[in-house]
Amino acid sequence: MKASDLFVAQLEEEGVEYIFGLPGEENLDFLESLRTSKIKLIITRHEQAAAFMAASYGRLTGKTGVCFSTLGPGATNLVTGVAQAQLIGAPLISISGQKALTDNWQGRFQLVDVVRMMEPLCKKAVSVTDPGMIPTVIRNAFKHAEAERPGAVHIELPEDVAEEETDAVVQKRSEIRNPSPDPRTVKEVAAMISEAKNPLIIVSSGANRKEITKELEDFAEKTGIYLVHTQMGKGVVPDDCIFSLFATGIHARDYVNCGIDGADLIITVGYNIAEYPPYLWNGKLNKKIVNIDFVESEPDRYFNPTVEVIGDVASSIRELAASIPKKREFPFFERTRRFIEEKINATPREKYPPLPQSVVQSVRKALGREDIITLDNGIYKLWFSRLYKTYAPNTILLDNALAAMGGGLPAGITAKLLYPERRVLAICGDGGFMINCQELETAIRYGIPVVVLILNDNAFGFIKWEQKTMHFKDFGLDFGNPDFSLFAKSFGAAGFKIKEGDDLAETLERAFSLNKVAVIECPIDYSVNYETFSIELRNLTYQL
Repeated sequence: MKASDLFVAQLEEEGVEYIFGLPGEENLDFLESLRTSKIKLIITRHEQAAAFMAASYGRLTGKTGVCFSTLGPGATNLVTGVAQAQLIGAPLISISGQKALTDNWQGRFQLVDVVRMMEPLCKKAVSVTDPGMIPTVIRNAFKHAEAERPGAVHIELPEDVAEEETDAVVQKRSEIRNPSPDPRTVKEVAAMISEAKNPLIIVSSGANRKEITKELEDFAEKTGIYLVHTQMGKGVVPDDCIFSLFATGIHARDYVNCGIDGADLIITVGYNIAEYPPYLWNGKLNKKIVNIDFVESEPDRYFNPTVEVIGDVASSIRELAASIPKKREFPFFERTRRFIEEKINATPREKYPPLPQSVVQSVRKALGREDIITLDNGIYKLWFSRLYKTYAPNTILLDNALAAMGGGLPAGITAKLLYPERRVLAICGDGGFMINCQELETAIRYGIPVVVLILNDNAFGFIKWEQKTMHFKDFGLDFGNPDFSLFAKSFGAAGFKIKEGDDLAETLERAFSLNKVAVIECPIDYSVNYETFSIELRNLTYQL
């Protein structure tokens, strides 16, 4: 068998459905092998977008997303999306071509040591130097990528290796199940919860899986214990569950801290210190902590659990619920929920351009419980994290670990590709959208009718707020933009622009009804950023 055919056959054995990428001449054998395979090929306009899409696939499905590029600049362009997958815990394999290992007539042209470049960003990076290695290299790559905590693995396939013949055969995929938790540890934690006055659960990104959702909601109903979601844990337990204290929104004091401050025992589930630093909720080092996860926690000064329940998280929660004898009432958290919900439901001032609170409410009005929003990185991400009620796992996709700009549109395209029956809205700032705006053409070419909402303030709004908070002069953060509605139409997409008197929710309905790629440009007034995040929250007091 030709080595590139074996490579693709092994990917098929691993269950790969899609591969996202941008090829070069060093990938042509690989590309020809893909042509006759069952794997669907999605060619993007930039390698970074391909990696973002593969990471989003991994996050949404729990299966490994795959992306590829050529050597040199193609591989360096993958880096940001690969790093995102590693930090958010999404299983991903990136593949890059490389010059011939022998008889390289091009010298050092485009030559970069990609494996060494990728090693600090990944769980593992390897070059295939012998076609006989291919089945084992790929099998190991998938095992590493999917092992808890999931992350990224990189494989380099040199062009002369890809075109060789080999007698090696496909290696069968094996399935591994997470072990059950230790029963004695479960009983110890159950006793700690029963003794605590105000136990509280923090649900993080590692818990954003359907099996865990059911067990956590049942656990809350059985025990009466309340939950706070991190940004990347939003939706694990629906916000209309009376035991949800909604979600964190900002790496500072926020409404949910009113509840966290009153807890004497914190139970973390699937917790990742990269996305919500423990200093934010244990700055005084006075919280007793129980950690429930698939793997042991990483040491941190502010996150030092008394006990860790390690094993299959859904099983751990189910067994823990069975070990807690009775349901209790927690009046403090009941009052906290009422306090936060009043803040979330508050009617914002009517004005044009609309305030971010109005935008959040309009989006929530237009989307159903299972519909999906994907957020790029900007100040609007904080507003949606805090105020957007979420009802199902993985229905709000954001990156609060690498927090890279440019990922919102590729994530939206991937979500709509995987869930064509749902409404999918990619929400981008003008800055983040322009980083990968070329992927509008990708969505149109493959007939993926994602709707994009661009919140336009003609500036890097998040950094402007920080600049003002630090009492620096307004400098260097304003820019100009195209007419985004005309920009969209130039690609063949539908284009809308919110003008004074327009209803954003109604415009969203019109855009979704077209069942084609659509872009809505909405100006936004961020004047409330400073008064909310820098003044109100800094001086937040509560009487619960």
